[in-house]
Order: sequence, then C-alpha cells, then structure tokens
Amino acid sequence: MQTMDEEFYSIISNICTQDSRYSPEAYEFVMEALAYSQQKFKKIKHISGEELLAGIRALLLKKFGPMTMTVLKHWGIKITDDFGNIVFNLVENKVLAKDTHDHYDSFKNAYDFDEVFNKGYRKQLAKRLKTMRF
Repeated sequence: MQTMDEEFYSIISNICTQDSRYSPEAYEFVMEALAYSQQKFKKIKHISGEELLAGIRALLLKKFGPMTMTVLKHWGIKITDDFGNIVFNLVENKVLAKDTHDHYDSFKNAYDFDEVFNKGYRKQLAKRLKTMRF
C-alpha cells in the first residue's frame, strides 16, 4: 500500500508528465502555501484563490527573500496565473477540491512579481534597516 506522500508524488509526477511547464517543487510549494494560508487566515478547510495568493506571496518572501524571483523562474512560474494553473491541475487530479466560488480568474494578474518580490522586498528591507541599531 502506498503512503500518502508516495501517492502525492506519484500524482505530481503524472501531472508534470502531462504539463511540463512547472517543476514538481512548484506543486509541493503550493501545497505548503495552502497549509500556511489556512493558518494565516484561520480557516480549517477551504480558502479562496485570493487568500491562497496572499499566503503564497507571504511564504515566498519569508522562505526565499531576495531569491524569490530566481526560485519562481526555476519552477517555471512567471505570473500569478501560473499558480492558478497549478491549483487547477491539482483539482483535476483530485489532490485539491474546489467549490462553486473557485474560479481560475481569481488567479489572473493578481499582483506583479517584480513589484512584490523585487521592489517590495527592498522597501521592506529598507524599513527594517531603519529600525535597527548598529
């Protein structure tokens, strides 16, 4: 009998064979971001696409900081729509479930990566540096 992890990775492997745009790590990250977002928004089960994107943004900055754009590029992710494609690939393969309020459109052009992960990160860093005592 397969463990849940083995089953998940088997499904991800199949998805990546059918749709090679994104690396398996991108799918793993989306699942991690889902759990992170559920905690962040204090929801046990379902979260919206907008909430997931907010959680993804926060977790990317927390985990990868100034390397976020490099990591996203490595994963094959260029725009927020790509996260929608990943989520709906997971839905199609019954890893995730969607409800009637879930639409791919909630992932379209949600935020500009350069604005958030480059300029936004530098602004955040500058603010933190101002409050530090050297």
